[in-house]
Amino acid sequence: MERVVFLVDMNAFFISCEQTRHPEITGRPAAVAGDPENRTGIILTANYEARKYGIRTTMVLREALKLCPNLMIIPPDHKFYEQKSREVMKIFSSYTPVIEQNSIDEAWLDMTGCTGLFGQPVETARNIMERINKELGLWCSIGISENKFLAKMASEMKKPHGITELWKKDIKEKMWPLPVNYIYGVGKRTALKLQGMGILTIKDLALCDSSYLVKKLGKMGAELSLRANGIDTSPVSPNSDSDMKSIGRSITLSHDITDIDFAKTVLLELSDEVGMSARKYGKKGRTVQISIKYSDFVSITRQTTVPATYLVKDIYSAGVRLLEKNWNKEPIRLLGISLSGFEENYGSEQISLFQMSDMAEEKDTNKTDLLENAIYNIRKKYGHSIIKPGALINKDNKNK
Repeated sequence: MERVVFLVDMNAFFISCEQTRHPEITGRPAAVAGDPENRTGIILTANYEARKYGIRTTMVLREALKLCPNLMIIPPDHKFYEQKSREVMKIFSSYTPVIEQNSIDEAWLDMTGCTGLFGQPVETARNIMERINKELGLWCSIGISENKFLAKMASEMKKPHGITELWKKDIKEKMWPLPVNYIYGVGKRTALKLQGMGILTIKDLALCDSSYLVKKLGKMGAELSLRANGIDTSPVSPNSDSDMKSIGRSITLSHDITDIDFAKTVLLELSDEVGMSARKYGKKGRTVQISIKYSDFVSITRQTTVPATYLVKDIYSAGVRLLEKNWNKEPIRLLGISLSGFEENYGSEQISLFQMSDMAEEKDTNKTDLLENAIYNIRKKYGHSIIKPGALINKDNKNK
């Protein structure tokens, strides 16, 4: 039986969610961004009307307002977006139990063997799209193929509101003529390397000798050769909390940064999101890792071991130590931090005699835990932006 895989990608998800409760933004340039009152922060999602002005994700809000002074700005409400995402996934589950959520706004669906129940793939995709729009007021694009990679590529071909089939028999006509940087998984740095090797299109990549690609790019070269030829054997694997190996956040900055204090502020914002997510899932980790991508696209990752924690304070402190120790002072364009090495039964640890001297420090930790738990519960009820770390408020005030 031939596999059938869908990749459903929600269009401009955050701002589309907001449009369901703010219909006045329909047809007008609008974006979800940091702090509209103080005109600070970055663009998280812009609608298609705003994108016509050159507004893009991670752009500093002040720059976006220069491009489009009439841009409507709505502060982010992550709790609302997570709820909408769950509603989308619930619709998917009425078509197949085999769903792999790739992010808050997209998922792979294994629809193999479902033709008899729901009709041909395009008919089923149209039905899913119409249900999402009718029941939730949202729009999506859907890619259809026999594997995850081709389904992802297909989903990018017609946006917004597109349904695209991309079977292996179609790749020479539909995929090979595209520039090599269009291939899923190829970033700017890899694209530049490939172009330097004379590989300009996906067809060039598909026909290039795989051993040459491995010699030049290592393991990635072999993977790219398979992808360019439409080969992907990875299964659609349903997600569960127990499968979670790490929790991380990263951001591509709208401009390269060289100020370590600003970098620390970014790191604090990311650590806050990681810590609160880890608390949500009850995941205490022992490994904190930072990721740095410099302006020349060279990337590094560095990690350190900490006592099992999900405290924002601990994650941030470890991240700052790694940043201070490993930043070579070259301009940074991307910064990220993650927590991993999760413990399953962290609550059952016994306290040894040698730990008694640390009881005072443990009391401070318990106070921090109670404080952060209170913050988590307030945010859960009233939205993420209701409480910010003090350093982030100071940063916004300085930028006024």
